[in-house]
Amino acid sequence: MLHPHIAPDSHGIPTLYVNGRPFFLYSGEIHNSAASSLAYMEEHVWPNLENLNMNAVILPIFWELLEPAEGQFDFKLTDGLITQARRHEKKLVLLWFGLWKNAESMYVPQWMKKDTKTYFRAETVRGEKTTTISPFCKAAVEKDAYAFAALMDHIRAFDEEESTVLVIQVENEIGILGEARDYCQAAQEEFAKEIPQILKENLHVEGSWKEAFGPEAEGTFMAWHFAAAVERIASAGKEKYNLPCYANSWLKQYPWYPGSYPMGGPVPSMHKIWKLAAPSLFALAPDIYVPYCADVMDEYAGAENPLFIPEIRKDAVAASYCLYAFGAKNAVCFAPFGIEELALDPSQIPKPAPEVMTALNIDPSAFDTRGSFEILSETYRLLKNLEPVYLEYRGTKHLKSFVRHGENDYGTFLSFEDYDLQAAYAPRQSGKPLGAGIFIETAKDTFFLIGLMCSASFRVKPGERSTADILRIEEGTFEKGEWRPGRVLNGDEKMTVRFGDKPAVYKVKLYKF
Repeated sequence: MLHPHIAPDSHGIPTLYVNGRPFFLYSGEIHNSAASSLAYMEEHVWPNLENLNMNAVILPIFWELLEPAEGQFDFKLTDGLITQARRHEKKLVLLWFGLWKNAESMYVPQWMKKDTKTYFRAETVRGEKTTTISPFCKAAVEKDAYAFAALMDHIRAFDEEESTVLVIQVENEIGILGEARDYCQAAQEEFAKEIPQILKENLHVEGSWKEAFGPEAEGTFMAWHFAAAVERIASAGKEKYNLPCYANSWLKQYPWYPGSYPMGGPVPSMHKIWKLAAPSLFALAPDIYVPYCADVMDEYAGAENPLFIPEIRKDAVAASYCLYAFGAKNAVCFAPFGIEELALDPSQIPKPAPEVMTALNIDPSAFDTRGSFEILSETYRLLKNLEPVYLEYRGTKHLKSFVRHGENDYGTFLSFEDYDLQAAYAPRQSGKPLGAGIFIETAKDTFFLIGLMCSASFRVKPGERSTADILRIEEGTFEKGEWRPGRVLNGDEKMTVRFGDKPAVYKVKLYKF
């Protein structure tokens, strides 16, 4: 049986395949604790996801609930979540909350938390023990690998035929917070050693960690050992059921100093280290709550690292970033966090305390959900119906996508075969999406324009002694890849091709005179 897997499509773009067909995760991640109760899921989560046009949900599996007694596994919650997802016609991405979650060991079983001698903690430079089990604790890593393998073996037996579970995240936002590195005895001994041979060969450096990496030594050291631990865990699970696995990252951001973000996580500066240490992972993913989401997507997406977004802000700009993620960056997954709250009255949604948002460098506007439900729902619907056209043109010079990158970004200029197209962004408005779009050239003079909060204009190539104008413009939509035209807008409307705060599609045929 062909399992869900990542493989190149006809354009060479890494793509998730399910039952032999490309599958794009128009998804959302639920709040962490929601998945700990099947009754809560049925009452407060699944009903809120209806009419969002999602095809997948991202939710956690908690080690402490899976293995409440050492060596004794309880799969009732896991089976219940999978069964609920099937009933609600959703696929799943599972988050393995094992040894590390947000740079702490908060979801390890109680029997492990209390045995601090066997499962020792990371320590500060002053010798203080932290709430994070050290990645140098081999006993803990082996227990995690054993539990994760048991989980994957069970999922294979329970779900292989239906393929409800598509992808697995191994751990969550791991690293050492508040310090440059772990200073426990085992870490001290390892830090004094020469770097591994594979790093010497691939990075062309020599000596101890300090000699090889200088001011980046602590971060590189932790990245190597956290990634090696994740590799041990992920590979143990994949031996039982070979589903695609990835790791996610708490962003490296202001105030930038070591320990202000989790040291050792898969931030871009550590991608080479992670790729060498953890080859079982197909992607290193960003969790994005900053105002400059597009810059983060640009940084994480690449030929060697497919863009997978398991967490992103859930305000109205999410729809704009969704268009850009799939259109410009060939994303595998896009998922706003706390997705079940989009169906609620925005005034009733609890927000993190100001001091928490300040401590975590979270942009408060990321939690402003006004309009988000309708805009994201329509964006997901549009992208799903666009897929046959998208698969034909993505990765080619005929499909171009854009999003407003910042306050001083006013538009973009796109060069196609016979015409150039200019997109101008509408001013930023609270509770509204950003200027964004996907423009597809299907013939030298014919385009499908998909957009939000922008306007489009057309130009002939430099040096041509002619003018570009619209011959015909139709509004419409796609249904399973087929264009369904609506009104013909050849009157006053064609003076400005403008997109508002709901995603719209126009088919435009140009001519020159």
